[in-house]
Amino acid sequence: MASSSYTCIRDSATEKDRLLSSPLGSYGSRDLLGSGSPHPADLVGSEHSQQHEEEEKEALRRKLKYFFMSPCDKYHAKGRKPFKLGLQLLKIIIVTVQLVLFGLSNQMVVTFKEDNTAAFKHLFLKGYRDNTPQAVHTQKELYSHINFTIEQYLALPQISLGRYAYVLGVGVNGSALSLCQRYYRRGTIDPVNDTFDIDPHVVTDCIGLNPLMHTSAPGNSAYKNFTIKFYKLINVTVDFQLKAINIQTIINNEIPDCYTFAVTIVMDNKAHSGKVKIALQNQASIKECKDPNVSGHAESYAREFFDVLVAFVCLLSLLLCGRSILRGFLLQHEYVQFFKNRLGRSVSWGDRLEFINGWYILLIVSDIFTIIGSFIKIGIESKNLSSYDVCGILLGTSTLLVWVGVIRYLSFFQKYNILIVTLRAAFPNVIRFCCCAAAIYLGYCFCGWIVLGPYHTKFRSLSMVSECLFSLINGDDMFVTFAEMERSGTLVWIFSQVYLYTFISLFIYMVLSLFIALITGAYDTIMAQTQEQVRVTDLSAFIAECMDTPSSGKFRGPEGSSCSFLCCCNW
Repeated sequence: MASSSYTCIRDSATEKDRLLSSPLGSYGSRDLLGSGSPHPADLVGSEHSQQHEEEEKEALRRKLKYFFMSPCDKYHAKGRKPFKLGLQLLKIIIVTVQLVLFGLSNQMVVTFKEDNTAAFKHLFLKGYRDNTPQAVHTQKELYSHINFTIEQYLALPQISLGRYAYVLGVGVNGSALSLCQRYYRRGTIDPVNDTFDIDPHVVTDCIGLNPLMHTSAPGNSAYKNFTIKFYKLINVTVDFQLKAINIQTIINNEIPDCYTFAVTIVMDNKAHSGKVKIALQNQASIKECKDPNVSGHAESYAREFFDVLVAFVCLLSLLLCGRSILRGFLLQHEYVQFFKNRLGRSVSWGDRLEFINGWYILLIVSDIFTIIGSFIKIGIESKNLSSYDVCGILLGTSTLLVWVGVIRYLSFFQKYNILIVTLRAAFPNVIRFCCCAAAIYLGYCFCGWIVLGPYHTKFRSLSMVSECLFSLINGDDMFVTFAEMERSGTLVWIFSQVYLYTFISLFIYMVLSLFIALITGAYDTIMAQTQEQVRVTDLSAFIAECMDTPSSGKFRGPEGSSCSFLCCCNW
């Protein structure tokens, strides 16, 4: 290090001067006379060396104290404006505004897709009622539903309230609609003799149809002769695509979007249970409309400019936070080397980790998410991308982290720091406790799924079991969970009662109470430490020996490091 090498040079120079300035016979005469008194030159050199070491030690203390100061104290110490603090406050505002604007736009996209999906279900599913599963139980009903779907599709321009257009050439043999059935290559089932012969290879048969405006195309009435092989049928699907334009975006001063809906109607018979489930699936893709023209509306790039501004601010924040983390590593290295070379002591890992600011890492992750999300948002607004979900996850997570980062500035005030200190103290015990509780929780999940799954709708899958048990822990849907249990057998019903009562009693009265007790215990410990002598680390004790106040003016001296273009933003 520069300081260490400088000290060594000064020490060697002092020793050289002492040897040159001392008489040659002084050593021998001193030994002969038995005089033990040091030479005046030795005293001067020793005092000078000790003074230099003290100055170096005090400079390191002052540097460490400045590093761990709050932005306000740093301002008083060196008079530099807290640009990084102002930048973070600006970032909170613009990132939140960007999220709100994207949320309003995304809300219209989701609403338009959901409304069209509901319209398609009423148009193409026979006898559809909202929130009611569709199913048929006879061959005649299945044929009737297929014919109804195709007839509604062919007559769509005359019956639909919305403005839809057919997409040609996306079906079988260049048609607009595909009617397909998937079945086993060979399937013979004889319940009388309890025998079956099945070839599991799947065969797909399809026919294509075109709208009435293209009656010259063959196959418009072929669906009426479509024969379904019920004894080995897996499913029947009807696939087609429709185009639509979402003009409600004009309200937000945006150019309307052009949508292509890929509709698939599935009639599922894979269970061969005598019940064919019917469901409609709708996938929407968005693209830029050709030659958009809105009277009195001029094309504006204000939103794209705002997104670029957000990305630039986050990039600047990322550079400043990365620079602060780098300075922390360099200062940590200097501190460790000083203790090792000067004091002959090693620095604990706890003190080393104090130089790594986790809040900066959180802000860097937030900045990366915001930058990526901003560019995806620009692609969405320019109609080159339609990744609304990915963009929403990135922007939502980044905004969450930005607002969580506000706690850092509140932690500089002792009265507002109680949440962070309590979480930090309770976190290790909470993690260990959660690991133990998770083992019991997973055991109940697997047991409930395998035993109660066939008899209870809330236990049909592992995810549903976990959701149900987590709701029970918080006191939700208790009576409904008990009441919906089917009494198909006495043994299973008795087991379900024991299962639910033991789970609720164990997790509400014991696990949840112990979890709260851990947090409360950590809080009580923190409050007790404020009235008692707190154990001081070596780093804190070393810094505490620096008695200079931020307004003393002693922090305004040169730091001995090269200055970069970001020095004005020193924090």
